[in-house]
Order: sequence, then structure tokens, then C-alpha cells
Amino acid sequence: MAQELQRHEPLKIKGCTVADALRFGTMRLSMRDDLRENAARDAQQILEIATGLTRVQMMAQPDRPVKEEEAGSFQGMLAQRRHAMPIQHLRGSQEFFGREFAVSPDVLIPRPETEHIVEEVLRLFPDRKAPLKIADVGTGSGILAVTLALEFPQSLVAALDISPDALAVAQDNTARLNTLNRTRILQSDLLAAVTGETFDLIVSNPPYIPLIEKDTLHAQVREYEPHLALFGGEDGHDVLRRLIPQAKDALSPGGWLLLETAGRSGIADELLSGWQQVHWVSDLQGIERIAVAQR
Repeated sequence: MAQELQRHEPLKIKGCTVADALRFGTMRLSMRDDLRENAARDAQQILEIATGLTRVQMMAQPDRPVKEEEAGSFQGMLAQRRHAMPIQHLRGSQEFFGREFAVSPDVLIPRPETEHIVEEVLRLFPDRKAPLKIADVGTGSGILAVTLALEFPQSLVAALDISPDALAVAQDNTARLNTLNRTRILQSDLLAAVTGETFDLIVSNPPYIPLIEKDTLHAQVREYEPHLALFGGEDGHDVLRRLIPQAKDALSPGGWLLLETAGRSGIADELLSGWQQVHWVSDLQGIERIAVAQR
């Protein structure tokens, strides 16, 4: 477009180019304080969804016209993003450990930090052909269950969650990534549905945020992700207090428990006393993120 886009000017569909749309989207998102820092990146990702173009294609074709239906979709998603809707919900998916997983408001959005669990499991069990029996407690979208089933093709995995809506997403992901034949999707309060079974490995990214911290979270987390998967009671430790003893009973001798606790190592250290060995895996910020314990 010839003239400079103004902050409150609607996107002019006729003659609009990729470059115009990106400028417009960045300006619109920048009007919200808590979106300003990543406004350009978000605008680019939303335009990718609306047009089907990749980032590289958009950089190579800044003058490529944006079709009327693409512009309409772009503006609609910008409005949703300005209300803090996560990009992952607009896209309907999120990458985890190199694979694309379906997500919805019924599940926690996969975070890259959770990949540390997978990396540590691969270190603990270097034999990829090992016939492991694995439980993923609070599976959500199923990222850990499905990823471990794929990384260990001889394994059997129980994907457990108390939320039937979350389990529907996990079921979708097991089907999409072809692990249905080795993954059980079970509605369960922690490990209740597999009482009496033993496992070589139990993994979990449980809710651990104290309720008192609710108002400190970004709106895209607080308003769009399930509180059941975020908050662990008044001090954040309610689920950990129940899960760790259950996991100890459910693990075979020498079996491993990996928990994401994101720096809340005090309570985990206390609860994990008496295990054969305990160590921590830190993330790139130096936060002790993953508790690793051997029965």
C-alpha cells in the first residue's frame, strides 16, 4: 500500500501484500502491552496460518498479494490474539520433540522445557529396543506418552489423565502418530486405574503452580489453559504429595520416576527421601526443572 498504515486503520484487503499484512498485524498486536514484545513474531505466525505460507516464503515474497479470504482470516485471528488467545490454539497444534501434536483449550500447551524429560529418559535407557513398561501421569495432550512410545518402539505405555476432554486430545495424537497399538488411554486419578501394575518408568508434568500465583501468570495461560493442569493447590504441592508415594509403589525395583517441578525442589526433595538415588536436571536458565528418582 502506498500510504503508511495508521494504528487504528483496518487492513485494506484490496492491494494488500504480505509486507502490508505483517506491518498491520504487528501494529495491532503492539497495542496490547503484554503482547508488544513478541508482536512481530506473532503477526508472522498468524499470517502463516492464514495463508499457508512459510516464514521463508513470506520473506522471499513480501509483495505477494494476500487474497481476500486470507486477509479476512488473518484479521479474525488477530482479534483473537489481541484477547490473549494462544497462537497454538489458533493453529490447533504445537511441536514437541520434532513432532506436531494437536492441542486445544482442554490441555496444557506443550513447552520446550518438558523435552528435558524425554532427553533424560533417553540417557537413562540407552537401549531403544528395550521393552519398557511406561506410565505417563496427567498425560494431557499425550506428548510424553506418544513421544516415548515412538522413541522406544518395543514399549507399552499407559497414558493417564483425570480429564476426559484431555484424553480425547491424547487419543487423537496417538492415532495421528500411529502409537494406538501400544498406548492405553485411561481416565484415572493419578495411578488409580493401574493399581496393581508395575512400571519400569513413570513420567509426569503435574500441576505445581500455587494458587496464590494465579494472578501473576500471563493472560494467555491464566485465561486459556486448563486450571486443573496448572494449579497444585494453595502451595502447589497437592498433587506431588499424592503422586510420589503412589509412583514408588507402582515402580519395579530399579525403576525411574521423572517429574517436572520447575524449581520447586524443596518439597520434591522431602518427598523423595528414601529413594535409591535422586538427582535434578536443570533447564537452560539453570532452574532445577526435572526431578529424577530411582526406586
